[in-house]
Amino acid sequence: MKALDFRHVELGDVASTNVECMERARAGEAGGLWITAVRQTGGRGRRGRVWVSEPGNLYSSLLLIDPAPWAQMPSLPLAVTLAVHQAVAKVLPGKAGALRIKWPNDVLVDGCKTAGILIEAEQLADGRRAVVIGCGINVAHRPETGLYPATCLAEQGSSATPQTLFAQLVVSMSEALAVWDQGRGLSRIRDAWLERANGIGKPVTVNLPDRQLQGVFDGIDGEGRLMLALPDGQKQMIASGDVFFS
Repeated sequence: MKALDFRHVELGDVASTNVECMERARAGEAGGLWITAVRQTGGRGRRGRVWVSEPGNLYSSLLLIDPAPWAQMPSLPLAVTLAVHQAVAKVLPGKAGALRIKWPNDVLVDGCKTAGILIEAEQLADGRRAVVIGCGINVAHRPETGLYPATCLAEQGSSATPQTLFAQLVVSMSEALAVWDQGRGLSRIRDAWLERANGIGKPVTVNLPDRQLQGVFDGIDGEGRLMLALPDGQKQMIASGDVFFS
């Protein structure tokens, strides 16, 4: 999919760009639509967490309709995170070494979170499957509280605006989705993701809904699951959780 295949609707205040995309999908929207907002009044992160959404940052969501066979969808977040990483890299010259990916889909600068991704899917009444890719990036400011230390691009020396960053994101997302190719290009995507990953080979603690696990971050499998090497020598595959580096 080329960048020119995407359309863009720019809004002021919305509850959530993800919600806006999904509502349009239910109403028959064909997909290939980016929605950005100046401010979100009900921004959400993973696991229903609040995403602070004041003006000055980038709040964007991309609506895709039936982007790949369902069996290939678990690997989509890898491609999306690479796209966000690449877009941020374009507006942070000289910071390549400090820009890393934290599993499952956060982008870090000097170990501090500057971007988060929320992907949601829904089977529509007409049988189509809507997939919404939400990308929130701290441009001008950052939250003061959260699970992890946060930063913003302005603190890191970038003069980017939400608009200039979004222009980079449209291009990098187009490129990443083309390489991913409905899951057929997973090997290339996974290799690129691992090159940029934070903490591989290091001790980590993973908080799950019902328990906490400790081990060594041993990479990701073909479905994007974290491979945790446990102290007893076994490996645990984790599809979702909060990771903290020791």
